[in-house]
Amino acid sequence: MSAEILNFDQYINGQWVVSTTGKKDDVLNPSNDEIVGRVAHGSVEDAEIALKAAQAAQKSWSKLPARKRAELLRQFTAEIKKNREKIATVLTREQGKLYKVALFEVDVCCSFIEYACDWARHIEGDILPSDNENEQIWIQKIPRGVVVAITAWNFPLALAGRKIGPALIAGNTIVVKPTTETPMSTLMLGELAKKAGIPDGVLNIVTGSGKIMGTALVENPITKMITMTGSTPVGQLIFQSAAKNMAHVQLELGGKAPFIAFEDAVIDDAVAGALHSRFDNCGQVCTCNERMYVHEDIYEEFMEKFMAQVKNIKVGDPFDAASDMGPKVNKNELKHMHELVEVSIKEGATVAFGGGTPKGAEFEKGNWFEPTILTNVTQDMTIVHEESFGPILPVLKFKTYDEVIGYANDCEYGLAAMVYTNDMNRIMQLNRDLEFGEIYINRGHGELHQGFHNGYKLSGSGGEDGKYGFEQYLEKKTFYVRFKD
Repeated sequence: MSAEILNFDQYINGQWVVSTTGKKDDVLNPSNDEIVGRVAHGSVEDAEIALKAAQAAQKSWSKLPARKRAELLRQFTAEIKKNREKIATVLTREQGKLYKVALFEVDVCCSFIEYACDWARHIEGDILPSDNENEQIWIQKIPRGVVVAITAWNFPLALAGRKIGPALIAGNTIVVKPTTETPMSTLMLGELAKKAGIPDGVLNIVTGSGKIMGTALVENPITKMITMTGSTPVGQLIFQSAAKNMAHVQLELGGKAPFIAFEDAVIDDAVAGALHSRFDNCGQVCTCNERMYVHEDIYEEFMEKFMAQVKNIKVGDPFDAASDMGPKVNKNELKHMHELVEVSIKEGATVAFGGGTPKGAEFEKGNWFEPTILTNVTQDMTIVHEESFGPILPVLKFKTYDEVIGYANDCEYGLAAMVYTNDMNRIMQLNRDLEFGEIYINRGHGELHQGFHNGYKLSGSGGEDGKYGFEQYLEKKTFYVRFKD
């Protein structure tokens, strides 16, 4: 589907600002390689301008009652909803996700912000008794200052809402940097924030490479907090760079979620959970089913039903309501899919289904890859340990609880896990033994706003969502108050 090529500058201090480089970067449609937009190629100077705008706006924004901030953000979500279809169309063209999923993502962006608004009357401190006579200890929660938000290309709009909402409700101002692959839907938020009456400088959106723009934002002393969703290697660099100014860091990074189906699982439910948890968004979800362990007693029945469902997945035009899966986001990601399959075959795995580019003229351009199932997989293979972030699933058979727990925890990541069992004693053991921050029992992946999206090991630090995620955006100030009788 050809479309108008959109052009965006940077949204800074309530205005569209031309980059100091004067250059633009192309945004490509993953379905057909067509240019769908051009965005500013930001510089170090642009980062400084945006941060200074946020810094100048922060004091007055934090002095507004939190309830007033919430009113403005609710007006913001109202503007987003008015433009739901327009934003979703741009999101599908730049990211390749199904249009129906893009519509849902616009809704999720709004609901993240609306959930944060509910915290406006719950920014609570503490009053504690002192060891000294005539003294109290007051602990107050205050905004950190200027927040830098760096988002990923798989859910750019939802991730923007996830960070904008709590940052602004807490009284911070924010500079958002979306990825170069999917910046346009996020940039569209700038004009809508302006219409909603959010003061200039409170929300700024800049674009550019991570190496230049991202580094400049992270290392600037104006930045008091960095919240980032993305790959583990990039997160590690951010963590190191943030140490220069001791900025607070919140990172949600890679994952290699195990999916475990025990012998007592309801097989039809487990099959449905495994299917959507692997192939949602073309497998480009950090909590996706990345490696599947099925108990030997149910393996044959499970795989028969599962493979039948996989073979029915329709890969095709994201704007076609009949499509179940769109393309990968870019050529590097597509190359990674082919490499993982090749390595798996060399290491002894069998391609039970898929394994390459779908057949047909409509797949000659773009970044298309088939749903792919690998069997005869062993725990030591590359595909079991390296994050694929795409529609490739290795399947392993297991015998005992201890065996599968050892397999599941044999991983440098610790973001999410999915388990199907109806044995409550086993569930309690899983609670103790699984080394993952987010565990789904008898359902597929998909966190809720009031939960806590928190990774162990190399999957990140800080966590997002719920009361624990909201508190990341607040600093604590302690007063020792002495008085006289």
